[in-house]
Amino acid sequence: MQPKYKRILLKLSGEVLKGTSSACHDETILADVAKRLSGLVALGVEVGVVLGGGNIFRGLSGAANGTDRVIGDTMGMLATIINALAVQNALETVGTPAVTMTAQQMPQIAQPFNARLADTYLKEGKVVIFAGGTGNPFFSTDSGAALRAAEIGADALLKATKVDGVYSADPKKDPTATRYDKLSCEEALAKRLNVMDAAAFALCRDNNIPIVVFDFHAPDVMRRIICGEEGLGTVVGGDNN
Repeated sequence: MQPKYKRILLKLSGEVLKGTSSACHDETILADVAKRLSGLVALGVEVGVVLGGGNIFRGLSGAANGTDRVIGDTMGMLATIINALAVQNALETVGTPAVTMTAQQMPQIAQPFNARLADTYLKEGKVVIFAGGTGNPFFSTDSGAALRAAEIGADALLKATKVDGVYSADPKKDPTATRYDKLSCEEALAKRLNVMDAAAFALCRDNNIPIVVFDFHAPDVMRRIICGEEGLGTVVGGDNN
């Protein structure tokens, strides 16, 4: 089947890599993520990835506990680089070429971000993992994902979560919560649905990039979404802007 989205940016939280493990990473989960991404590459999809760092350190949590916000956010950005390298290694282990590009200058560890070079790597069939957020404090990894999606010309931003889309309230706390099939960025902001932050919504809206919010743990879900199957999550923006 011809993929609906030729080039995607996957936003994956750091907590997904941890699972229930007491360590920062669960090797079984890393292998599963690598297998899923490799399957997309085999379909001919060009795959970019942005990872959160919450399994290691979260800047906002650090600030709440007294860490200077700029220092805390910098620590959080470094955490995303650790996660990126872990996923890169998992991909290479299963034979899928991958490159980590960072917003920070650390050439001994990863390549500095360059949009044109990233475009080349994606066309070559390599998974490109964008680490270090935007490179600036006070911006979330959601904003970093939206920025990279715009810079590489992604057809969609896939936001992996623990639930199957965007709800009117937390479905785990409110049994009356209803799921939205489609939303505009303006509706998501007005309803304070907190799927992504305002900066991320604005970047996707202005560049007409749909955000697909889905349950990462659903069977074969990314392939099914990319191939155009509907009802597997909530589409925010894009044609709904």
